[in-house]
Amino acid sequence: MAEGRGQEKTRWTATVIVSSSLQGHEISMSLQNQQHRVRYSDTVENGSIIFSLSGIAFLLVDAQGLFFTEREVLFERIKKFMTIHRNGFLLLSAARHGPKEWDGMFRVQQRFLGSNLRIIPVHNAAEAIKLMLTIAKTTSKPHLDNIRYRMLMAKTQIVEQSCVWKMLHQCQLACSFVNTT
Repeated sequence: MAEGRGQEKTRWTATVIVSSSLQGHEISMSLQNQQHRVRYSDTVENGSIIFSLSGIAFLLVDAQGLFFTEREVLFERIKKFMTIHRNGFLLLSAARHGPKEWDGMFRVQQRFLGSNLRIIPVHNAAEAIKLMLTIAKTTSKPHLDNIRYRMLMAKTQIVEQSCVWKMLHQCQLACSFVNTT
């Protein structure tokens, strides 16, 4: 596939550390099918998916777990995950996010208010994978540098073509002309 500048578009792949509890799960199988290097580990928190190059970690929690398991056990699991991973996301998975699921998410938000935990509701594994890959890719070093460069170029172009900028530049020239006479 060729881009507009004639460069080859390369497929982004990453090494992903996945909790052994997710071995055989649709998410880990899909990551492998997309040619990512999946490594299973018994030492990470159950339900964890870690993109080592990006320094991003995700904790997959089924919304039903908020109702049928001991809530404090789940909160301790989330707390442990947060202490280990500075850039952590909680993926709250439910096929349908109804009032019970939103109430559960609200309780998690209340419990971890002021922390660096970011909660993202997802409906299925495909949506979760797309979200994780987007976040991991945009925070990985080569892509992050590219995004910063493109943002800087866009900012420069906006400033250079701004009518306000041109007017200020003309005023500065007029002021310097008045000061020299």
